[in-house]
Amino acid sequence: MNDIDPVDFREKDPFPWTNPQHFISPDRYAQLLTSMPDISSFQGFFGKQRKHGQASHDRFVLEYEDGMPLPKPWEDFIGELRSKTYRDFVCRLLDVRQVRFRFHWHYTPNGGEVSPHCDSKGKIGSQIFYLNTTNDWDPSWGGETVVLDDAGKFPPESAPAFEDFVEEIPAATADNRSLLFGRRGNSWHGVRKINCPEDRYRKVFIVVFEDYRACLLYTSDAA
Repeated sequence: MNDIDPVDFREKDPFPWTNPQHFISPDRYAQLLTSMPDISSFQGFFGKQRKHGQASHDRFVLEYEDGMPLPKPWEDFIGELRSKTYRDFVCRLLDVRQVRFRFHWHYTPNGGEVSPHCDSKGKIGSQIFYLNTTNDWDPSWGGETVVLDDAGKFPPESAPAFEDFVEEIPAATADNRSLLFGRRGNSWHGVRKINCPEDRYRKVFIVVFEDYRACLLYTSDAA
């Protein structure tokens, strides 16, 4: 965390992002890989039309909930992510005073993709931890999150294709990489269609950074 300069991060084009390796120590990363949640506990999301005419983001999803049974490496990791140390790091990075976190796993099968989109306004950023290695994933199968530069051409409430962007920058994903980014109005990103064997999945664990004030508003409205 100390190697990521908040000023440099916020000045990155086309929006704040960085793609560090070994954010998780190698021994802890290995423990996480050998204790991944089984897909039988995931819920499938396929063929669901998104807002603004964007294509469905097809994948299996497991949302973290307090008290859910998890192997100890994952309990410990999520405990660290909920710590003051990580929270303060995220607040410095995004230049905010408070933030709330949500956690989920995504397993994406052959043919799945994430169409270009900007995250909803309640999200102020994310950290995507990639959970494939060179031992179980061929780079030719795809799976990279692509940072997209629209040069200010598209409103977030639209559905451009990958080919419509001025530039695309694929994140490195293999062997203990993660992608950190902050949401802005132009924070376009996506994942091109995956072409992998039927018994393989693109695996990620995502920490969603939510606007603390928006969370309080949603809670108040729900009440």
